[in-house]
Amino acid sequence: MILTTVSAAAFLVVFLADVFGLHTNPYIGVLFFLVLPAIFLVGLALIPVGAWIERRRRAAGKAPSSLSWPRIDLNDPRQRVTAVIVFCLTIANVVIVSLAAYRGVEYMDSVAFCGQVCHTVMQPEFVAHQQQPHAKVTCVECHVGPGATSFAKAKLAGTRRVLAVARQSYSRPIVAASDQLLSASDTCERCHWAEQFHGDKIRRIAEYANDEKNTESVTTVRVHVGGGDPRRGTATGVHWHMNLANAIEYIASDRERQTIPYVRTTGRDGVVREYMVAGVTPEQLATGERRRFDCLDCHNRPSHGVAATPDRAVNETMAQGGISRTLPFIHRESVKALKATHASADAAPTEIAQALRGFYEKQPGLASARAADIDQAVLAVQELYRRNVFPAMNVQFGSQPNNIGHVDFPGCFRCHDDNHTSKDGRKIGQDCETCHTIE
Repeated sequence: MILTTVSAAAFLVVFLADVFGLHTNPYIGVLFFLVLPAIFLVGLALIPVGAWIERRRRAAGKAPSSLSWPRIDLNDPRQRVTAVIVFCLTIANVVIVSLAAYRGVEYMDSVAFCGQVCHTVMQPEFVAHQQQPHAKVTCVECHVGPGATSFAKAKLAGTRRVLAVARQSYSRPIVAASDQLLSASDTCERCHWAEQFHGDKIRRIAEYANDEKNTESVTTVRVHVGGGDPRRGTATGVHWHMNLANAIEYIASDRERQTIPYVRTTGRDGVVREYMVAGVTPEQLATGERRRFDCLDCHNRPSHGVAATPDRAVNETMAQGGISRTLPFIHRESVKALKATHASADAAPTEIAQALRGFYEKQPGLASARAADIDQAVLAVQELYRRNVFPAMNVQFGSQPNNIGHVDFPGCFRCHDDNHTSKDGRKIGQDCETCHTIE
């Protein structure tokens, strides 16, 4: 009864503090919404256990304890008052347990719980999620499907992961098992309309040289995104793959789905074609993963992307104005600082600052005249390191394949390589103009 009373009082106080936003620490959340309710339930369970033990003591002929069961007579005003108090306390207990269960489940579904409680393990995913377009989408909206069955599976899988963290047996980096990922219809298509026709999109890609002036070169690409509405007839562009009248299946021979030796297409006319790489055997195909092509086969890092190279990360930051393009040699020095081997993740920001400031301090007049730009560049490069490099989890620039495009990873070329051939001699082509036009 003492455990129940104390934990209930503590929980109610903390619940009110949470309602009014007086705490935000994820570890406090674990204590308040998981540990305290557990203590409360243990206290409730001990009450009937104590009664059962007392009954056994008396049945064994032992003297009764100093606490004896009262004789219930509701005609007695004092007993009526006691009964009302017990009834009210029972209702309060039900409310407390309900609040604790609801708030506990809600807390376990929060981004803070997923990303910060297991700080080191999920830090790469948490940091990337905060910076990318789906930052306002909670983890469970993409990683837990609809319905009670999916919820139960997710929590059971989460229990296994907690044990792996406790035993330090988790993989580094964390790679989601393909059979645990939800389909695009359960995730992407909750918000994104698969039938929407997008037409062409213009991309401006800026790159900077390693010379003193950070000479800029710009490539303008018209991406033929197209669309997937079967009512529009034959679809064109990249989203031809998502035309609802088409069906594309493939077999991947590796866990990351970077090697695809077999593709099967079913057109809107019902014609089926199978494309295979020369030399692949039925036995090899039988051991691979067969999958229906969907959004996630190209957009495989929609919320947890890591920059492919330090060079690309610096280029993008400079193009956005995060690093001054007029600061001499800043592109070269920024990339050099990011590629350097640092003593530790904690030491990296200091070492990056020392490297960049040290370079410009060799030119005293420049260091004083451009102090503000140098400070801004230091902060920007430190931030690029923080977002992309996590030594404890073996995550760094380029460590996680991104299937959009084909410059840094195979991406489109996993299938569009002119090596996948059907029995009638057709090939999955590699014509650049199919997907984009360089202007």
